[in-house]
Amino acid sequence: QVQLVESGGGLVQPGGSLRLSCAASGFILRSYFMRWYRQAPGKERELVASIRSDSGTNYADSVKDRFTISRDNAKNTVYLQMNSLVPEDTAVYYCNRAIGDYWGRGTQVTVSS
Repeated sequence: QVQLVESGGGLVQPGGSLRLSCAASGFILRSYFMRWYRQAPGKERELVASIRSDSGTNYADSVKDRFTISRDNAKNTVYLQMNSLVPEDTAVYYCNRAIGDYWGRGTQVTVSS
């Protein structure tokens, strides 16, 4: 049974950092194309970052040079390191496995002073 569980969200001041985790079970994460999405109130869900099985990565222009997606194969976990956070980064962040379109329940990130 495929499961994705996000954690690491919270309230952070502008300019701060957070690291989100997505713990996967039921499959070998390194073999799959994994993505982080986010959805702000009143807005559509948007793709933030992705990592391929060959470890190649891509980022939305809005987070490039601030966010880093990575993977720990031993822990079967994908991460999203978020630096220099701004209020516009406030959203629920979701982990997604592209094949089969599996989603976690999300973790809330709020950037506010």
